[in-house]
Amino acid sequence: MNKSVSSLQSAVGSFLLLSHTGLLRFTFYFCLFTFVFYSCKTTRKVIKGPIKKYGADYLFERLKENELQFDWFSAKYKLDLIIDKKKTSFSGQLRMRKDSVTWVSFSPALGIEMARLLITADSVKFINRINKNYFLGDYLIVNDFLGSNVDYDVMQSILLGNDLTYYENGKFRATYDSKEYHLVTADRRKLKKYVQTAQDAERIFIQNIFLNPETFKITQMKIKEIKKENKKLSATYSDFRFVDGQLIPHHISYEITAETPLKIEINYSKITINKIQRFPFKISSKYTCIY
Repeated sequence: MNKSVSSLQSAVGSFLLLSHTGLLRFTFYFCLFTFVFYSCKTTRKVIKGPIKKYGADYLFERLKENELQFDWFSAKYKLDLIIDKKKTSFSGQLRMRKDSVTWVSFSPALGIEMARLLITADSVKFINRINKNYFLGDYLIVNDFLGSNVDYDVMQSILLGNDLTYYENGKFRATYDSKEYHLVTADRRKLKKYVQTAQDAERIFIQNIFLNPETFKITQMKIKEIKKENKKLSATYSDFRFVDGQLIPHHISYEITAETPLKIEINYSKITINKIQRFPFKISSKYTCIY
């Protein structure tokens, strides 16, 4: 905004000529300058108002009220996975039952399923149809791959653009810029009644949340563990569209900062919510267990 205002001021000065045409142009630019300047002031005032009056708690409540409410979720997706500047593309289907199970089917460009993934609150199962093998494990596998310490709640939240569900609300600090609200906390811990492992107890997040000031939807979320300074997860949400009366992001970009940087771009299509889903996961007796 400062750059734009400066440019407009220069334009006004250059047209301060003692001619009729110059005067008309000056009038036009002066009106344009006034509109832009006061529009920005009004926007900032509107954004700043709720923070000054209600504080961070108000923003956090609006965030929770406008999250995706669902019991069942399904979508088709296209995914680009970039590791060490090498890009691999997939398409497939994503199905979820809230707080229970996530099912993912992976297909290459030809559309024939090559792999299937089933994640629950305490397990991770994967079938590789190309190599005819499978593994059955837990979140240690996921975290080793991502270089992080996520659990089912974190994974479910970042896939949909919701906030963490089973974590303490924490002491958020609220700020704003000319476009978005910003919530920050440095002490996000899992609720005690949901702590089941040593990993759960040790997991303390520094979390940054950016909110659209009109919809209160999360546009970006950054998560970093206090004990792992060099490992960060950033998720950016865009292309929001209404599905059954709820705004859902159709494009998500993830960046994971770790020893091996990882970037994922996802585009959702044909999203449905609250329609009962099936999660078929049958392992052939001819497949080899690798874990």
